[in-house]
Amino acid sequence: MSPKMKISAALARRIALAAQGFGTGRPDGAINRGHVKRAIERLGLLQIDSVNVLARAHYLPLFSRLGNYDSAHLDGLAWGRTSQRGLFEFWAHEASLLPLASQPLLRWRMKRAAAGTSKGTLQQFRLEKTAYIEDVRRQIEARGALAASELADGGPKRGPWWGWNDGKLALEWLFFAGIVTTATRRGAFERVYDLSERVLPADIQALPTPSAEEAQRELLRLSARALGVATEFDLRDYFRLPVADTKARLAELVEAGDLLPVEVEGWNRPAFLDPAARQPRRIEARALLAPFDPLIWERDRTERIFDFFYRIEIYTPVAKRKHGYYVLPFLLGDRLVGRIDLKSDRPNSKLLVPAAHLEPGIEARDVAEPMREELRLMADWLGLEALALPRDGDLGREWRRMGR
Repeated sequence: MSPKMKISAALARRIALAAQGFGTGRPDGAINRGHVKRAIERLGLLQIDSVNVLARAHYLPLFSRLGNYDSAHLDGLAWGRTSQRGLFEFWAHEASLLPLASQPLLRWRMKRAAAGTSKGTLQQFRLEKTAYIEDVRRQIEARGALAASELADGGPKRGPWWGWNDGKLALEWLFFAGIVTTATRRGAFERVYDLSERVLPADIQALPTPSAEEAQRELLRLSARALGVATEFDLRDYFRLPVADTKARLAELVEAGDLLPVEVEGWNRPAFLDPAARQPRRIEARALLAPFDPLIWERDRTERIFDFFYRIEIYTPVAKRKHGYYVLPFLLGDRLVGRIDLKSDRPNSKLLVPAAHLEPGIEARDVAEPMREELRLMADWLGLEALALPRDGDLGREWRRMGR
C-alpha cells in the first residue's frame, strides 16, 4: 500500500476555499441566471432558513460568491414556471434547494420514508394518522396546490415541533416521501405543496432511478467536489447520509480512485481528497458568510480549517450573547479575520452594523477598508441606501479615523 499524501493545513484551507467557489474572482459585468445556476451546481445545494433579519439564508451564499446579483434569478430557478425551474426543495442538509438533476439521487431517501423505514416525528405521525394523510393527498389532487393554512381540517397546533398542526405534519410527511413537493412560496415564506408529478419537469421525472448505493456514491462525490478535502463526517454531513451507508460507500469510492485518502496537518481524523480538487497557491477572497453557508455550516470543520470558533447566537439570551444576534464571519484572503452582527432596517433603508469584532492578532487597519467595502456592496444588493457602522471598538475607531 502506497503511503498517504500529506497536506499542510494552509493548503487544505486553500483547497476548501477553491472548492467552495472562492478560488476565482467574482464575475465581471452583469451577473445573469447562468452565473447563479453554476454557483449552485458547484455547491450542490443551498440550505433554506426562514430567518429574515438580514436576508433569508439561501440568498446569502450566492451574494458571498457573486456579489450584487439579482435574487429574482434564484426565485425563478426555485419557484418559477415549470419550464424555467432548475431547482427543487427537499431535506438534504436540512431543508435545502438542490439542482433538479439531483432529484433521482434522493429517491432512495423518499422511498425509505414512504416505506416507513425512517425514524422520527413524521414517521410516528404516519403510523398514527395514515388515513388522514391520504385524505390530505386527495385534497391536493382535487383542489390543486395548497398551503397548510388552506387545509379545511388541519386541526390545532400539536406542540413543540415548530407548532405544527396535523395538516402541516401530513403535508411534511408527503413531502418527505416525495409524493408532494414545493410548488411555490407565498407571503411570509409559506410553503405551498402540490403533487410532485405536477411540479417536477417531465424530463426529470423520466430519469432512471439509481440504486441507493449508486445514489449515495454520487452524493459523496458531490460532497467531495464541494468540500475539496474532508473527513468522513464532513462528507456524510453535507447531504446527511446514514453512518453505515457512508462507511461502505467511502470504501468503494477509495477503491475506485474517486477519493484519495490523505493526512492533513493538525487534523486528528483521516481525510479524503477529491482527485480533481484545485490546489491553488494563493486565495484572494473577500466575503461576508451567512451562518448557514456551506463553507462554515459544520462548525467543527470551520474550527479545524480556519481556527475559528463560531456559534450562531440567535437562540442565546441577549445578556449572554458574545458577538450579536445574526453574526456573519468575514473572509479576507484565505482567513476568517472577523465577525459582524448585521440587520436590515428596511423601513429606514439602512444596513445596521450593531457590532464588529476582529479575530486575535488581526489589525483593524488591515481589515477596516475591505470590510467596509463589502458592507457597502451588501447594502446595495439589499437595496438599502445607508450603512450604519459602529463607532466603538478597534474597527469603529478605524472607520472614524478614515472618516467613514
